[in-house]
Amino acid sequence: MGYAVLHLEKAKGADSQMSAHIERTIHPKNADATRTHLNCELVQFPKGVKNRTQAIAHRIETAGIKRKIGTNQVRAIRVLLTGTNEDMKRMKMNGLLDDWCNDSLQWLRETYGELNLVSAVLHMDEKTPHIHATVIPIVEGERRKAKKEEQNGKKKYRKKNPQNVRLCADDVMARHKLKHYQDTYAQAMNKYGLQRGVDGSLARHVSTSEYYKELVEQQNSLQENIENLLQLEEEAQKKLKQVKGEINTQKMKGAAVNATTAIADGISSLLSSSKVKRLEAENGQLKQDIVNLQERVKAELVEQKNMEHRHYSEINKIYRTHQQETMQYDERLKRIDTYFPHVKELLSIADQCREIGFTEGMIRQLVCFKPVGFKGKLYSREHGKEFKTEHSTATIEKNPQQAGKFRLCIDGMPLLEWFKMKFQEFKEKMKTSEVFGKRTTTKGLKI
Repeated sequence: MGYAVLHLEKAKGADSQMSAHIERTIHPKNADATRTHLNCELVQFPKGVKNRTQAIAHRIETAGIKRKIGTNQVRAIRVLLTGTNEDMKRMKMNGLLDDWCNDSLQWLRETYGELNLVSAVLHMDEKTPHIHATVIPIVEGERRKAKKEEQNGKKKYRKKNPQNVRLCADDVMARHKLKHYQDTYAQAMNKYGLQRGVDGSLARHVSTSEYYKELVEQQNSLQENIENLLQLEEEAQKKLKQVKGEINTQKMKGAAVNATTAIADGISSLLSSSKVKRLEAENGQLKQDIVNLQERVKAELVEQKNMEHRHYSEINKIYRTHQQETMQYDERLKRIDTYFPHVKELLSIADQCREIGFTEGMIRQLVCFKPVGFKGKLYSREHGKEFKTEHSTATIEKNPQQAGKFRLCIDGMPLLEWFKMKFQEFKEKMKTSEVFGKRTTTKGLKI
């Protein structure tokens, strides 16, 4: 009976590095690229959300949190769910993997809340099938620190409602709750032959970030050296066995003395004794060679561990630097949203301009609120065709129907209305063309 594996880890910021690993935008060395297509997203994202990083931000923005979220505050908790390698392979062979996934998702929703479970991905391209789940630590109720202060008799004045929702990873990751998670998850997994691990075990989970490509390459080199040494040891053992066989053969020949050939056999034994001594000497040398090879294997293993330690330190340093850069990038985006609130809307209008056929140069002028004159044809997705104009002017203007909003206009008309007008002209022209048996043609878009 194997073990149910449940590991929780705090994540700060956008956690984009883990998103890249989970979504395979960066392919790790320990994954089989030929089986990556078997990976599966188990939780459907909300409308407009495209990936795990956006899902984390979306849940926090829509949760109704009134307290300000700190820069270094934990925004998400990574949850790893799996089992012993042999048991997970057995479940896959018996067709129980889908049931295991459904029961794991049900446990996650019941434990942390359905809305707080923003992502869960099944990985099938690594050695053991496992689920990477992402939980947002949004909780309700009074803070533990506030309750402790009241129990100590301290008077505390609070203006905010203590029952408001808040982001607090410490409440979710409290020691007694972690033990409860292990107990309840093991109960849910018991029907698959998985039991709870040893309570209080000092076993350490190795995080994905520690499995770095440079470490893997050098570890492979060390492993190759060790395998070569072990192969040499195996060959030495075979040769030693052969030498021992020859020694036994020589001794048996020396013992088979015939009375009728005592003198001849005596001379032969004297001659063969030198060969026995030589073989025994070779035997001793082979034993020493085996000892030397074993010492070299031990030395290689020690060097491998030292190298792993150095690489872990480098990885942690790189990870901290990446986190700092990510936080700086997040702060820069916040300042852009604060000081240039219309940037997001102009980006969507820029996408709209690109879709209908404007060049990048024309789009740059438009988002700077400069009118752009042009002639040619524009594509309408609503009508599924292009409409030609001999001379028109495009502008981005304030939307009088929505305060603080903008819209794209052609010849002073909103884009959709302009397309409707052009479509009506097209239908009238088609009627005229049918009468005279002619059809109009259009040319490419030009400034």
